[in-house]
Amino acid sequence: MKMRNVSSVWILALCVAALFMSSPADAAEQKNLILATTTSTQDSGLLDMLVPLFEKKTGYFVKTIAVGSGQAMAMGSKGEADVLLVHSPAAEKKFMAEGNGVNRKLVMHNDFIIVGPSADPAGIKGMKSAAEAFQKIAAKGAVFMSRGDNSGTHAKEKDIWKAAGINPEGQKYYQQTGLGMGQTLNVASEKRTYTLTDRGTYLSLKKNLGLNILVEGDKVLLNIYHVIDVNPAKFPKVNAPAAKAFADFMVSREVQGIIAKFGVDKYGSPLFFPDAGKPEFD
Repeated sequence: MKMRNVSSVWILALCVAALFMSSPADAAEQKNLILATTTSTQDSGLLDMLVPLFEKKTGYFVKTIAVGSGQAMAMGSKGEADVLLVHSPAAEKKFMAEGNGVNRKLVMHNDFIIVGPSADPAGIKGMKSAAEAFQKIAAKGAVFMSRGDNSGTHAKEKDIWKAAGINPEGQKYYQQTGLGMGQTLNVASEKRTYTLTDRGTYLSLKKNLGLNILVEGDKVLLNIYHVIDVNPAKFPKVNAPAAKAFADFMVSREVQGIIAKFGVDKYGSPLFFPDAGKPEFD
């Protein structure tokens, strides 16, 4: 009996020790959040302001992966991210329909603009239709720099080419960078070409770019952002509490107020407009 009791004590002690040895790592993992997002939220500087605030308020540590919206959703569809902040509504709906996400929430919007060199070789400045501007660019054979990265911006660009009745793939004037928005703007500036960009990223980099806003205001250029929790029922390794905390944070009154003012002091107008709680655009 004494031997059995001693054995039991040792087994219990080992179990307790193992529990304590594994707890710090498990706890650390539970406090990590993987955010997959579009490059515009990073390049504009918005996340540089919001992520530290979120970490301070919640104790979570955020690993931000800034890629195109398509790549962000591809990560989500494999359970490789906990939460998404993206701007490609049609692809988002498909993502949700496939059961990859839950709780898609409207966060904010800004708009896309067509920018180009001051010389404006295609003569599109001031045009009200993005599709007609693309038609003129193609007709003149003026170089258009595409991200070509399956991002939300790239998806919007392809929609505009489709509306223009043009397939630019393979055309000499159509070049693709495969890069994020900030880098694509830098390439377009260096090569003095046209490109499509979100206004926020453009304004944040404008002082170092030789590009002007040439076409804006077309309703098709609306740029809408949603936050999506990756579905923990489909991907058990997803940190669901952290994802929910981040989504709730993004639509909170405090953060929506920050978004409304972000960029005003530097650019004279906000880079994004808060939309939490409003009816969907799409």
